[in-house]
Amino acid sequence: MRTALVIGTGLIGTSAALALTSRGITVHLRDHDPDRARTAAALGAGTEEGPEGPVDLAVVAVPPAHVAHTLAELIRDGAARGYLDVASVKGGPRRELEALGLDEAQLSRYLGTHPMAGRERSGPLAATGDLFEGRPWVLTPTAGTDTEVLNQALELVAHCKAVPVVMAAEAHDRAVALVSHMPQLVSGLVAARLEHAEDAAVRLCGQGIRDVTRIAASEPGMWIDILSANPGPVADILTAVGQDLEETVRALRLLESADQDKRAEGVRTVEEVLRRGNAGQSRVPGKHGTAPARYETVSVLISDQPGELARIFADAGRAGVNVEDVRIEHATGQQAGRVQLSVDPAAAAGLGAALRERGWSLRQ
Repeated sequence: MRTALVIGTGLIGTSAALALTSRGITVHLRDHDPDRARTAAALGAGTEEGPEGPVDLAVVAVPPAHVAHTLAELIRDGAARGYLDVASVKGGPRRELEALGLDEAQLSRYLGTHPMAGRERSGPLAATGDLFEGRPWVLTPTAGTDTEVLNQALELVAHCKAVPVVMAAEAHDRAVALVSHMPQLVSGLVAARLEHAEDAAVRLCGQGIRDVTRIAASEPGMWIDILSANPGPVADILTAVGQDLEETVRALRLLESADQDKRAEGVRTVEEVLRRGNAGQSRVPGKHGTAPARYETVSVLISDQPGELARIFADAGRAGVNVEDVRIEHATGQQAGRVQLSVDPAAAAGLGAALRERGWSLRQ
């Protein structure tokens, strides 16, 4: 691949363009909003100038509702040797392309893809060339997909340092409904409970509520586009979640009862929900996409001063300990917090001793 055309210079399109330009590929940028394309170009993602002829690969990074029409126009114009989109829903665009009258030869040059990466922020200023590094990038080829186009997609994934995952389009849409679209809505529903909550209650927010509501900060307009393209599978999963919620509410009401048998039933039901949650969470892939490992946490008190995080990591390195994960829990109303370092259980005691020797205050 020597040349590419990126249509849509939001977070995903600009991030892909940054990754490609860093590998010496000439990237041409196009967006319905010239200011966004201009911003992406200023960031080093490519050039606003149009290509002189067909490019090697066209990457369509527009909202799902506009993917098919954008692709159809590009394919009919012969804008590239291969075409792919990066929308978060995969079944719809191909069906729409067929409905728009594209024949098998034209459709063979198209491949639907979806990089499983993103941020709460959107737009070109949120983009980064390493956004996709180590993240799954789904490819949904069909029996008619041209081998050259599949190879171009694999080359794009490699340039972005992502991990290719091949799936059928319908299986992909069911999967993202479960692991992406439904959690977004549930996070929003939880966060919505805070909108009119008393200030005294909100001041008690800890890391748990921050974790659950983090993605609720995402742009609503973007998610309307996504959910409108995959409503059925998301509704099916939310129906099942709703049934679980109803059963849990009933169990909690039983816990209010003076009848010991009813209370015992409520305890069993709530405990079963929590155990199912344990079992589901244990299946979430951990580091490097493998089964999650069990780490021990070393909790360190840290002041809100420049360089403190770097000093902790440096001291952990001097102790010969690899930090597998890190979380910061901020103290409400104070210029301090806790850094929770996840490490191999065998290394936890040694790391704790080493950090104490270097003046750090540890917490249980």
